[in-house]
Amino acid sequence: MEVSVEDLGALRKSLKVVLPKDLVAAKIEAAYKKIKSKAAIKGFRKGKIPQKVLEKTYGEQVKGEVGEELIQGSYFDALEETKLDAVVHPDIRSHKFEDDGSFAYEAEIEIKPVFDLQEYKGVEIEHRKVAVTDEEVDKALERTRKEMAPLRSIDDRGAQENDLLIIDFQGFNEEGQEISQVAGTEYSVDIGSGRNGKEFEDMLIGLKNGEEASRTVEFPTDIANPMLAGNKINFKITVKDIKERVLADLDDDFAQDVSEEYKTLADLKASIAEKILKAKEKEEDGDITDKIMLKLLDNHDFDLPARLVAYEIHELVKELETNLERQGLNLETAGLNKEQLAEQYKEAAERRVKGEFILKKIAEKEQIKLTEEDISQGFTRISAQYGMPVEEVKKYFHNRNDMLPFMNELLSEKILTFLRKEAKVLQVDELQAENKEAGEE
Repeated sequence: MEVSVEDLGALRKSLKVVLPKDLVAAKIEAAYKKIKSKAAIKGFRKGKIPQKVLEKTYGEQVKGEVGEELIQGSYFDALEETKLDAVVHPDIRSHKFEDDGSFAYEAEIEIKPVFDLQEYKGVEIEHRKVAVTDEEVDKALERTRKEMAPLRSIDDRGAQENDLLIIDFQGFNEEGQEISQVAGTEYSVDIGSGRNGKEFEDMLIGLKNGEEASRTVEFPTDIANPMLAGNKINFKITVKDIKERVLADLDDDFAQDVSEEYKTLADLKASIAEKILKAKEKEEDGDITDKIMLKLLDNHDFDLPARLVAYEIHELVKELETNLERQGLNLETAGLNKEQLAEQYKEAAERRVKGEFILKKIAEKEQIKLTEEDISQGFTRISAQYGMPVEEVKKYFHNRNDMLPFMNELLSEKILTFLRKEAKVLQVDELQAENKEAGEE
């Protein structure tokens, strides 16, 4: 086997491989032998078909199958011989059987970037020392009060904040055409909750039970729904029912109605404060990991394999398409196209790819590897998260294509846990952190 390498760029290489005629001839002979034993051609007995007839009938098929077999059988040997560390499947640019009986092919590959690890131990990051305010407790208490309040239909006034409306609605674009995805029947809207967007909820204030109305709303560009973002929508609305909440007094009786474990309103408030604190601490813990990764990304500068970045962009677009499908939408109906999204997601994809290379290099240097116990704990965590038996969870990871991403995720978590233990975490209070962030903005 003869192998040569041509540089096409920082990480792109062209691998040219020539396989000797003896090897090629043996593979072709074996292929024809296999065909000869099974082939059925009119006028010839099975197993007695002349070679020239076989070549005329099956020549292209044999060349295709043998060529593929030769490439698959030699590609990794060629990589080993050239010491190239390819990161994606090869792009076979050309392949042919030469006149001298040899077989040649050219594979374009991208290799792993070579870079020096910058400081990753003892990374300094700021960590908010979280606290819970009385205002936060009062807001959470008010949400509980609303959730527990019985509802009663009303007819003597217009809708206001905290009311629950049942409506039929249809959205139209500026040309007066119906937008099928912006419509609802017997649709429930909790005014003031923000679940349907402030603009949508506010337009219903003042409407009365049984009223039919038209409203025009100009939506901001930063809302989540792509059908509404940045668009002016005309709505036709029919109010089917207005329900107001009958709010209970905030006293010890209310606390006892929430749960038997609370004897007084003070007990309930203390429990709410504890839950808020735990949620904030969990969020802040996640923020530590994000800050470590941001510092690692900022401290390292190296070229990235373009095809890996393209793959990550593809995965991000696919993820968006899946989310749109859950809403009954697709890219076209949402006014999006793949070219725009590719540009939009490029930076995020590059950070993903770059972060993976940095973490894997740290793992190599620190000899961080997955153990059977790590994998078992990963299965157990998924089991608890989705309420499934562990054995059922394992069935979802029965093949290599499913297992590899799962193992990569577990390994990344293990590396990040190591980095967190090594990091220098500087405690700052929330107000100090917020003032600093405001100054940076």
